[in-house]
Amino acid sequence: GGEGFVDALLSQGGRRVEAVVTGPLGSPVRAVYGFLPDRETAVIEMAAAAGLGLLRPEERRPLEATTRGVGELMLDAISRGARRLLIGIGGSATTDGGAGMAQALGARLLDGRGRDIPPGGGGLRELRRIDLSRMDPRIREVSIRAACDVKNPLLGEAGAAAVYGPQKGASPEQVAMLEEGLARLAGVAGRDLGVDPSDVPGAGAAGGLG
Repeated sequence: GGEGFVDALLSQGGRRVEAVVTGPLGSPVRAVYGFLPDRETAVIEMAAAAGLGLLRPEERRPLEATTRGVGELMLDAISRGARRLLIGIGGSATTDGGAGMAQALGARLLDGRGRDIPPGGGGLRELRRIDLSRMDPRIREVSIRAACDVKNPLLGEAGAAAVYGPQKGASPEQVAMLEEGLARLAGVAGRDLGVDPSDVPGAGAAGGLG
């Protein structure tokens, strides 16, 4: 699901689409995704919007990197007629549990004062409530699948922060902060949404985007 995912799936046909979306650190990036020949299945490579390859080593900021651009690509695809989204989730620069993606789709991730939490995995520690009342209604009309080749859980020694955080520039102290944030996300999601992703195989992929 990492770099080359879109090219591989379009190798037998389809068309490429380019969109300007939010990059991993907030600056705009030009991201390419594609439509399969059926014209209803969009193939998205999250690395094109939130990938580690978009940053130089000295630019890696694991506490701040966001998946917002992934959500923006999803909305762009839906606006062009996609009914199915196939999202390759390898090669990420992020450990935000998909929070940025959800925010781009209209979810509100709020702190104790009802304010939007800051972007990135570091901001998850401030999360107290998830509000889906402003979610783009079109998202419920499409099917979404993640293409993933790992089975890491969200939390723990085999989880997103512990295993992949160091690859994204996280120090041991930052790994602990990211783990705390992801645990907070799982707890609030379980309470507010009735879904606890903690032990779902693959939930730890792409910094918790899975």
